[in-house]
Amino acid sequence: MGPSNLLNSVPDLVTPPVLAVDVAITAAEEAGEAIRAGLGGALAIRAKGSAGDLVTDLDLRAEDIILGHLRRAFPGHRILAEEAGLLAGADDAWCWVVDPLDGTNNIAIGLPVCTVGIALCHYGTPVVGVVHEPLTGHTWSAVRGGGASGPDGRLWQPPSARSAAAPVLAWLQGYPVGRADPIARAMRLTLEANSRRLIQLWSPLLCWIMLARGDIDGFVGYRAGVVDLPAGSLIARESGVELTDFGGAPLDDTIDPLGGEVDFIAGSPHMTAELARWVKAAAEVAVTGLR
Repeated sequence: MGPSNLLNSVPDLVTPPVLAVDVAITAAEEAGEAIRAGLGGALAIRAKGSAGDLVTDLDLRAEDIILGHLRRAFPGHRILAEEAGLLAGADDAWCWVVDPLDGTNNIAIGLPVCTVGIALCHYGTPVVGVVHEPLTGHTWSAVRGGGASGPDGRLWQPPSARSAAAPVLAWLQGYPVGRADPIARAMRLTLEANSRRLIQLWSPLLCWIMLARGDIDGFVGYRAGVVDLPAGSLIARESGVELTDFGGAPLDDTIDPLGGEVDFIAGSPHMTAELARWVKAAAEVAVTGLR
């Protein structure tokens, strides 16, 4: 079934976009309230895996809130959650992707930059996306083919006021990417050399929102995890952002709930063409003297 038919042929949801978006917004905002309330106290922090990722009690609390809402509203759907992993459901067609606290490493060092992300996928294709920013209380959402909206109404990709010669870019590399990875080093160096500023927020969902609002000009991801993508990338896409792979071809944003990594370029059509050239040029860059 093609994406254009997804939202008009769903037997197990009543008015699927409206119901799914409403449930996701309610869940994200309640989780955001718990995060905001918890930031004023002591946090229990522990390492997760060997790649430098962390988890806090706020991640777990927010995820429990979101899972409760989704299970009550859609008991047959699968859920891919950042902390709980893949939770089975009777209907394989539908899978929620949940990032309860995107920016845990920021919170762990006292930097209050984080978001909550929830997406609904149909056979892996994101059809609903919600991103909530706990500190401001702002929420953005999108339905595939139906546009994106935020606190100020419909979200459109505005023309950049900056010179194309001095874009502001965001960079994302997945947790498995080591500090000595030569591809990541070369790409960061090349993008930084061609931009006014290259930001790394440790909250990819917020980068997607900044791109959708026109606050930044482009976003490049190298070996990004699937949980970081569907909610924010759908909002950006529906606002008019173009997404491609590193070769400049349209990005297939279908996700695999069992995992995987994605390379992407996102921005205006002009910006993605420039970024694709820079990404290609990075292959010729050798960074030496670093260990």
